[in-house]
Amino acid sequence: MNANTGNDLLTEASINDHQYTISLMLFLVAYALFEVPSNYLLKKLRPSRWIAFLMCSWGAVTAGLAGARNFSTVAALRFILGAAEAGLFPGFVFYLTFWYRKSERSLRVAIILASATLAGAFGGAIAYGVGHMNGDARDTLTNWLLYAQYIVYFGTCVPFSSLSLFTPSITSGLGYKGLQAQLMSVPPYAVAYVVTIVTSASADYFNARALHAGVSALIGAIGFLASAVLPAGAYLPRYGCLIVAASGTFASIPPILSWLSINLKTTAAAGLAIALNVSFGATGQIVGVWIYKETEATKGYPTGHWTNAALLFMTFVGCLLLRWYHMRANRETREKGENAQLALY
Repeated sequence: MNANTGNDLLTEASINDHQYTISLMLFLVAYALFEVPSNYLLKKLRPSRWIAFLMCSWGAVTAGLAGARNFSTVAALRFILGAAEAGLFPGFVFYLTFWYRKSERSLRVAIILASATLAGAFGGAIAYGVGHMNGDARDTLTNWLLYAQYIVYFGTCVPFSSLSLFTPSITSGLGYKGLQAQLMSVPPYAVAYVVTIVTSASADYFNARALHAGVSALIGAIGFLASAVLPAGAYLPRYGCLIVAASGTFASIPPILSWLSINLKTTAAAGLAIALNVSFGATGQIVGVWIYKETEATKGYPTGHWTNAALLFMTFVGCLLLRWYHMRANRETREKGENAQLALY
């Protein structure tokens, strides 16, 4: 939901800013509940049918929002819309695992992700999946390394969500108003698109996803940190920092997502882990809708910038630690002469 849509919705549905934020949150809550079941149905019902159904449902509910005239209707439709959209992004990532080699996936994920305006979100309803688990699914749910990667991914979700939803508001806080604020939100996305594609292609080429993701997250953290410490009136430098922050944030995500899937041995494990990863990280998207406060616009949104900088730095450290762990584990495996699959990172 972009800034223009949000402003129109506030007027047409007679809702206030707080209710609007709640409707954004309900959308993400629905994502949480339907992510994992959707990937399960994708495999059972065939992608051609399930993805088409999701897209038709998505369009129908979006059209229904045009008739919303009160908060209750908006809240209900946003929740249903989240359910319809929940399976699309993780479904695409899972679907790519059937068609592309491990060394090719980061770029394909990047093409999908960089072309989107909103992040995928999270899945929740694990109970149904637990009832139908095999050994691969149990291993996926008990592997601590996967949960470490979920935390790494979580660190990118708050800045990704806040940038996607509030970039026009951030540019407005930099001194640009109205349509000019909308126009000035274009360069950060345009630059981020190019950086994301190039970074992911490089990650695949050099087989170094952890390093590319970590460095990108660090660059994004530096951009947010600089935005937080610069004077509120330093519009041009802070606008440049916004471009750096957006580029680093978006570029860090595809290598993290593809890194998760390349070390999983079966499609069942990949389907569950991918959905859980996006699911776990999307709790950050709920946080992301709250951290850029309108009351802080004249101060340069310090809460949002400091929060995003800290989380991206956490992602940077997490990527380095996981990279070190996998390097050590691979070295020990070689020294023992074991015929085991080496971890990719």
